[in-house]
Order: sequence, then structure tokens, then C-alpha cells
Amino acid sequence: MRGAAWCSGAWSLPGLTKSTSEDRIAAWIPGLAVARSYRRVWLRDDLVAGLVLTALLIPQGMAYAQLAGLPPVTGLYTTLVSLVAYAVFGPSRILVLGPDSTLGPLIATSVLPLVGAGGDPARAVALASLLALIMGLTCIGAGLARLGMFAELLSKPIRVGYLNGIATVVVVSQLPALFGFGAEGSRTVEALWVFLDRLAGGSTNAVALVVGLMSLGVILGCRTWFPRIPGVLLAAIGSVTAVVMLGLSQDVLALVGPVPSGFPVPSLPSMSFSDVGALGLAGVGLAFITLADTSTLSRVFASRIGDEVDPNREMVALGMANVMVAFFQGFPVGASSSRTAVAETSGARTQLAGIVGAVSIAVLLLTGGGLTTNLPSACLAAIVVAAGVTLFDLQQMRWLWRVRPSEFWLCLAALLGVVVVGVLEGVAIAIALSLANFVRRALRPHDAELGRLSSSKGYHDSARHPEAESIPGLVIYRFDAPIFFANAAHFARQVKTLVASRDEKVHWVVVAAEPITDIDTTGAEMLVDLAADLNLAGAELAFAELKGPVKDRLRRYGIYDQIGEGRIYPTLGTAVDAYLRASQITWHDPLDESKRPEPGD
Repeated sequence: MRGAAWCSGAWSLPGLTKSTSEDRIAAWIPGLAVARSYRRVWLRDDLVAGLVLTALLIPQGMAYAQLAGLPPVTGLYTTLVSLVAYAVFGPSRILVLGPDSTLGPLIATSVLPLVGAGGDPARAVALASLLALIMGLTCIGAGLARLGMFAELLSKPIRVGYLNGIATVVVVSQLPALFGFGAEGSRTVEALWVFLDRLAGGSTNAVALVVGLMSLGVILGCRTWFPRIPGVLLAAIGSVTAVVMLGLSQDVLALVGPVPSGFPVPSLPSMSFSDVGALGLAGVGLAFITLADTSTLSRVFASRIGDEVDPNREMVALGMANVMVAFFQGFPVGASSSRTAVAETSGARTQLAGIVGAVSIAVLLLTGGGLTTNLPSACLAAIVVAAGVTLFDLQQMRWLWRVRPSEFWLCLAALLGVVVVGVLEGVAIAIALSLANFVRRALRPHDAELGRLSSSKGYHDSARHPEAESIPGLVIYRFDAPIFFANAAHFARQVKTLVASRDEKVHWVVVAAEPITDIDTTGAEMLVDLAADLNLAGAELAFAELKGPVKDRLRRYGIYDQIGEGRIYPTLGTAVDAYLRASQITWHDPLDESKRPEPGD
């Protein structure tokens, strides 16, 4: 099995690695483990996968740099460095890091306002590198602090809405280049309006539009019907061939032109306190979003080959990649689902496939920068538009509408937040909505009065089963959430309402406490007051199925003894039996009655 050989030494399951210092180092620098355990039979697969991957890395890297508002060559620098960095520090066997369509609008929104209209591209690159540095340090700190779980705070509907919003921003931002003219706007809605105005004014470059649409058709067509064929590469080669054969010049069609040969000397991004302050929040936000995507993608691909990835080490690896990128005029990077899928389907065994891709890009930069001379900008726009179209998930929105409309509206709100308010603001809106939705559910969780059925064991929700019988003088109440400051009063009101709704006098209230995982000090205070109020009304408060940790917490609060050991029962059955003995009430269990033989049987 492919995954089994990998789970040796530092690559075994988290917590089961060897205790030698060498293995502890390898646990955080997995590239060492690769070098120690690499098998020669994997070499051919990694070489082939790396070369296939290169065909996607070069045009996508340049296109996503353009999406971020940066010179296309910075996309090649970023791709090369991130591949090498992740090969050294990355815990996943085949995950591919690099420029990402999701991050592009975020980077542009963060950097371009600081540069200004018509600003110096070198300053834009420096600010983008600083943003990568801030993001990288945030990821490393989060990983070392073992905060991997916080990367999963965004709920599914919020993630879907956010990504669909990003997809919309991506597509709208590239429409002008696809149609061969320039159109700018500070917001997506404004940019779309300007585009439509220019379009109505007849600014379309017919040649650029034909090239762009044909490139888009090739990419989407290959993705749909021939997924093993690199449509991005075919589109790039086809468009360059058309430019050369038809003799199209820069006057007729916007071309990328030759990229600078060579490679930047490593250096610390130029920065000032004002720049750090302006980009600090954006860098942390980028880290949060990218960690969630990278962690999810890493786990998905690891599970498909029987591996397991520690999310904290994934954080550190992502952070190290961004820090290294920052020293080479790069911009923030994240995991790529499309490029990782290409690596997997091409047979990649290890991160050596990424190293092969990095070497290929280095060769292009050192010897063949002129290969991009005749690459149309409309083709790069088509590559980005294709990524945006793929990113948009209408099916998930339909599913949310069908199964849970409230989460559909959350999804739509996140989408509109990104599109209408702005990408960075949309991130904050998405996070706030996700947490607000959690709080909303915890404020008013599902609860139920329980009764007894003649057809099945246990005690069941009387609202769902109107035929369920209540026990005279006994209220059994289930609360499906922790009791904390925001819902404690609601808990007390529900209990009192149930007691008041009974025609007969209530002697006991038994709380079916199995779903209650925690009680804070406010909740504890409420229970003391509730017990006192019930006592004044001639009723007693009891608990069944309290979890051990919750019992311990009540003991620390000093209220366990106030409730009384004699009113805390291990099961609902024992609580009901105790009530019947104490109250001397005659009650015939409907379940027992249903099992009695009929007369004459």
C-alpha cells in the first residue's frame, strides 16, 4: 500500500514518532524523512508528474500574479520558492502550494490602495512580499501554539458563500482583459458597471475577445471531457502559435512580453511601521482563510492514500513557505486543489514532483524568458476566469436551500458581503456570520419534554410523538446544549413554563442532562435559583445522566451538595423509579402494558 511505506519514522501518525533527536527534527522538516526513505522506484513517477505539473504552474503562476495586481514574473518567483519550501517543510506527500485564485483579489485589495493609481510596480511587489511575511509569521505562530483547530471556525455555508463571492470577484476583475480593454473600479459592483459601460461604448478588441474565448473554451472543454489533458497548457500554446502565425503585434493585441531573465537576490521586504500597520490585519485574515483551505485540502488528499496529516505542522509548513516567498519578491501562497489534483493523477509519489516543477521554472527564468513574449494577456485572463468559474459552486447553494434554508441565507449573505462590500470586509463578515450563527443556535437550542411510548424503549420528545404519555406529577425536560450565560435564563423559563402548563400539581422536575456538556457559573447560579423557586412551588429539581466532567464542575461551584446526591441519577429509568417510590403515585408503564398477553392467549 502506498501510504504504508510513508508512515515510518517521522511520517508515522502524530504522537507515534520515534523519540530520537533526528526524528524530532524530521517531524518538523519532513523533507529529511523523504531523503532518508526515498525509493528509487518512485523516481520515474515523480519526474513525469513534475513535468506535467510544470505545464500548469507557469501560465497559472503568471495569471494569478496579474490577478493580484503584480507583474506576471512575480508569479514565477512565487511558484518556484513555494514549491521548494513546501518540499522541505510540508507534511503532505503531494500537496502543491503556490499562487491561488482565491488569494489574488485579497492581495490586490490589500496592496493596490497603498500603491495608488499608476503607482510604482516595485512598491506593489514590496508590499505584497511584506504581506506574505506577515501571513507566514502568523501561520508559524499558530502552528507552534497548536491552534490548528481554529482554522476550521468557518462553517460550511459561510465557506461556500465566501468562495462563491471570491469566484464572482475573480471573473469580474478579468472581464476587461478578456474583452481587450481596460476598466477599473474600487469595488466589484463598480468595476462591473464600468465594464458594462465600456462594453456598450464599443471598446471591445475583437481579436483579444476571440483569443480569450477560444482559450476559455479549450480550458473548460478539457476540464469537462478530457480531464487528463492539460487544457491550460494547450490554451497557452495555441494562443502563442496564433500570435506568431498571424503576425499579431502589441498594437493589435496586448501581449505579456518577455519576463526578466535571472532570479531575484534574497532580501528582506522593504517596510515601514505604517506599512506593517496597514497590512497587519490583512495578513492575519489571509492566514486564517488560507489555513482553513490548506488544512481541509491536505486532509482530503492524505485520506485518499491512507496518510494522516497534523494540522499544526501544516500551519508551520504554510508559514515557512510564505516567509521564504517574501524574501524573493513573492506574494502570499496557499494550497491549490487543481494543481494538487494534477500531481495526484499524474502519479506523483512525493514532493520531488514539486521540486522538478521548480527546477523547470528556474530553467525558464535563466534561459528562456522570451517564451512568454507572444503570450496574449487575454489568454491569462481566460485562465483566471476558468479558475473563477470552477470555484463557483451553485450546486452547494441549491443543496443548502433544499435542506436548510437558514444556512442558505447565511451563504448568500457571505457571498454578497464579498461582492458588494469588499473582499477583506467580506472575510470579516463571513467570520462574524459564522460565529453569530453558532451563538444563535446555542442561545435557543432544541429542547423537549419527554414522555413514554408503548412502542419503543426510552423517553421521547412529546412534540414529535403526541401519543407519548406523561407521568403524573413529573416533568422530564431535555436541553440539547451546554448551559451558559446566554441561554441560562431561557432554560429556567422553559422549565417553569412546562410546570405551569400541567393540569395536575408537579412534584418533580427531572432534567435529562446527557446532552449538557458544560455549565458555566451563570448557569450554576440559575440552577440554584431555579431549585429554590421550584421548592417554593412544592416541586423538586433532579438530574439524570449528568456527565462526569459536568458533575465535577458543579462540585467546584459548590452547588452539587445543594442539589443533593439523592437527586442525581445515573439514568432516566432510575430517576423515574425513584420518583414513583417517593410520591407513591400509581402509574402503569405503557410499554409494559403493550407487552401483556391478550386474554385467552
